[in-house]
Amino acid sequence: MPAPSLADVLSALDALWPPELAESWDAVGPVCGDPSAEVRRVLFAVDPVQEVVDEAVRLGADLLVTHHPLYLRGTTTVAPVGPAGFKGRVVHDLIRGGVALLVAHTNADRADPGVSDALAAAVDLRVTGPLVPDPTDPAGRRGLGRLCELDAPLSLAAFAARAARGLPGTAAGLRIAGDPDTPIRTVAVCGGSGDSLFAEVRAAGVDAFLTADLRHHPASEARQAGPPALVDAAHWATEWPWCAQAAGQLDEISDRHGWNLRTHVSRTVTDPWTLHAPSTAPDPSDVPGPPGPADPSPYPNSPSSSSGAPR
Repeated sequence: MPAPSLADVLSALDALWPPELAESWDAVGPVCGDPSAEVRRVLFAVDPVQEVVDEAVRLGADLLVTHHPLYLRGTTTVAPVGPAGFKGRVVHDLIRGGVALLVAHTNADRADPGVSDALAAAVDLRVTGPLVPDPTDPAGRRGLGRLCELDAPLSLAAFAARAARGLPGTAAGLRIAGDPDTPIRTVAVCGGSGDSLFAEVRAAGVDAFLTADLRHHPASEARQAGPPALVDAAHWATEWPWCAQAAGQLDEISDRHGWNLRTHVSRTVTDPWTLHAPSTAPDPSDVPGPPGPADPSPYPNSPSSSSGAPR
């Protein structure tokens, strides 16, 4: 049987991740590629960055599917020069290499199965439903995030260790907020940035929330309000498991249609952080006694406690 066209493959992938599920601000769908071109090899990745494009070209991929958009906001040029020239170079290299690009972002987040289903599977959680259900889905399976259960309770420390084992390694690893001995039975997960969902997580009454990109103020306020405990992973790490899930879905479609596609998951780590330096200065709570007005700071490169207001 002849290889499917790009149009055939994109139509099949649109059925998995309907573009209409995407947020209004999002930029999903095809970025480049000839609809009539044949597709034999497909690469899945999180980010459409130069290293991934180079990998796709080396692999001989005809289609690159990424979770994150290349151009989230409008542009008037794809010139490979200027402040955003790296994006132009990506487009030029894709076209020169005969590689089409498809973006499945918030439509893949909301799909069934979606990005958070893959995250839950990576850390061995049983999904019970969406965190924020899609009101247009009568089956109640689509939506943002997922609510999950553990087969047996674990301490927060043990659950965090499980998550660290299940997710791909990154420089920063995981950050945890909560009593390490807290028993964890129920977990909300959200692949990617999740601190906009704290209200829904709290309303769900779960014991822990596994997500990424937690900022100081939302996380601090969430902890002051009580449970859940927080497990903050690298953004890329929480979304990379989706690549294998998506590749498996396309494999099933290929087998059904006799397309004989070859799918691949990118092994290029596109997490932007490359180094983690653990703190070596003393914890302020370990410094004996309250500092007096003239006492020097216990931190050699910090201003003295008598230096007035924080800068």
